[in-house]
Amino acid sequence: MTTYNQPSGVPPGMRQLFIIGAIIIGILILAFNVAVNIKAGEAGVLFRPLSGGVDTERTYGEGLHIIAPWNKMVTYDVRQQEVMESMAVLSSNGLEIKVDVSVWYLPTYSDLPQLHQQKGTQYLERVVKPSMRSATRSVIGRYTPEEIYSTKRDAIQNEIYVETMKLLEKEFVQLNAVLVRDITLPPSIKTAIENKLTQEQASLEYEFRLERERKEAERIRIEAEGKAEANRVLNASLTDNILKEKGIQATLQLANSPNSKVVIVGGENGLPLILNDK
Repeated sequence: MTTYNQPSGVPPGMRQLFIIGAIIIGILILAFNVAVNIKAGEAGVLFRPLSGGVDTERTYGEGLHIIAPWNKMVTYDVRQQEVMESMAVLSSNGLEIKVDVSVWYLPTYSDLPQLHQQKGTQYLERVVKPSMRSATRSVIGRYTPEEIYSTKRDAIQNEIYVETMKLLEKEFVQLNAVLVRDITLPPSIKTAIENKLTQEQASLEYEFRLERERKEAERIRIEAEGKAEANRVLNASLTDNILKEKGIQATLQLANSPNSKVVIVGGENGLPLILNDK
């Protein structure tokens, strides 16, 4: 006959109670939102309705956090985000211009409790967009349509960034970049500017040709003057004795040449005459 001994340790009834208790605790945690999981790229702000409201001392990072059932964890996306705006603004001479601008921004991590307390989760609409619009209108209003269309786009983009950053400096938001994606002028203004730029380019090309021709004429003049001066010096140095000496040297060279020829001494100016017998 086989005998089974009862296992030592916790009685079976107690083990069942432990399991049931753990299940109940788990249900309570889920039911009362006691466990809060903050996802990747997010951060949390704890709101304590029974003890002072927003916890301004701590920004809660990613992962699982256990909080009291009566508290609430508000999460924010703390990664870089982008917002785009198309707006109609006025140039310095009052013409309406359409501008497409985008902003790269994110909430300042360490100031997230202050952002939540003062601006709330709608801070994009309350702070970021109004700042971007105000800066864009202010900067565009300093330039003419011609400057905006042609030469000043990079300067405009940089100025909008600087002014938007100043407006957001104390708003617990970090500004990373401002991009001017498109500027649309009224068709008539755009055509007029393009025509003017075409005429200016043609004028510059004409002036370039004139300058090139002037330099070429100057080069020819200098070259001619150099040749004239060389001839003057040469003529001044060619005396009768030098010419006779050159003629004698040429005669001697021809006399030594194997080609048949007739040399007559006593030609014009005393120089020899050379006749080919062929």
